[in-house]
Amino acid sequence: MAHISTTEKPQMQQIDLNTLNLQQLTQLKNQLDQELSVFQDSLNNIKMARSKYSASKEALEQLKEDWNDKQILVPLTGSMYVPGTIKDANNVIIEIGTGYYVENDLDSAKAFFKRRVEYVQEQLEKIETIGIEKSKIRDTIREVMEKKLAMFSKEMQKKREGE
Repeated sequence: MAHISTTEKPQMQQIDLNTLNLQQLTQLKNQLDQELSVFQDSLNNIKMARSKYSASKEALEQLKEDWNDKQILVPLTGSMYVPGTIKDANNVIIEIGTGYYVENDLDSAKAFFKRRVEYVQEQLEKIETIGIEKSKIRDTIREVMEKKLAMFSKEMQKKREGE
């Protein structure tokens, strides 16, 4: 028996896919396709965030406490830099979200980005798990649709032979 959920959850209603007609199955499959597209977009955004947090963490790992007065290039855009000087290598300013910045010592900033990377990774794994389940459901719907189409085709063939 084909059901809409691959795992039984109390808040979810199970539906026997075999009781749905082709139009209902098509609507359900299309809905799942849209949801999977949204999940894929979310995954891409989360992967980008993870990459940015990881890059920030790695940059902090490279920063040395004795780099005071060291000359560096400060990025203004992805391809434009201006010369700068590190005034205090023990403190950095980090963006904590939505345009807010906080000054932290080096160890606190490293810990912040470590926590962010871990949190984003957890969210990524949750979304991947949900996406995998929705993909399995979509595949099950496709199988049921194929069976129904095959049965319909056989019925039509029998009717033609009977005429």
